[in-house]
Amino acid sequence: MNIGIPDLTTVRARRPEAVAEAAARRVRRPLIGDSGRLMIVAADHPARGALGVGDRRLAMANRADLLERLCTALSRPGVDGVLATADILEDLLLLGVLDDKVVMGSMNRGGLAGASYEMDDRFTGHRAEDIARLRFDAGKLLVRIDYDDPGSLTTLESTARAIDAMAAQRLPLFVEPFISRRVDGRVRNDLSAEAVTRSVAIASGLGGTSAYTWLKLPVTDDPDDMAEVLETSTLPVVLLGGEVGDDQEGAYERWRKALRLPTVQGMVVGRSLLYPAGGSVEEAVDTAVGLL
Repeated sequence: MNIGIPDLTTVRARRPEAVAEAAARRVRRPLIGDSGRLMIVAADHPARGALGVGDRRLAMANRADLLERLCTALSRPGVDGVLATADILEDLLLLGVLDDKVVMGSMNRGGLAGASYEMDDRFTGHRAEDIARLRFDAGKLLVRIDYDDPGSLTTLESTARAIDAMAAQRLPLFVEPFISRRVDGRVRNDLSAEAVTRSVAIASGLGGTSAYTWLKLPVTDDPDDMAEVLETSTLPVVLLGGEVGDDQEGAYERWRKALRLPTVQGMVVGRSLLYPAGGSVEEAVDTAVGLL
């Protein structure tokens, strides 16, 4: 039973079991397909209250519009799957657009953007057992480390236990680490080569096994440093696309250079593809796929 976006609320109200039924029907695929690369579209921002894109503070607040953009992105050749929280992934399941796609569940969203407890990012999203029960293919978590904020220790410990739980289910977990600090009350991620190197070393050692751990890493401020940064670990890596700002071509060139490095297996890109500064979703997605 595939439905349209206007029907989602009716189905959710009258047949909540339809989510589990759609998950059971979904046609799965290997994590790495024939191309040997991964292109994942991310839409896990709304659950941490991060709804802005550029100067549009509530760009991602319209769920029907976001779902339309996701459906368009998932229909493009070379797009392997999607990363999102339970509400969005279950909408996409009901819409029937996740067959033969990699589905990644977002695990931690407790540290809301701008909150005093932002760094105490407790796990309020998918659990390992949820990802396994719904037959999803992987999980993702964010671990920001602020040496001046005790809340980071809670996040580190929770991350280690999530790695253990996902490994017990034999499911890949994409860990996105940052060294962060507060500047004028706002959390800023340090993208210097030294900081990213330190975050890679810390994240690689979390948990009782790293057998199912992947890293999701930003390109450093100086992309020429990425080769040395990635020598810190043998874990497979996907690049974090992030927002590209006004210099879209410059961002693409940084991604292209980093994608040549041997441990890099692909990209996870969100708002810059779903809400491109110029052009359509189709054009943005096709350009990003072309980088691979």
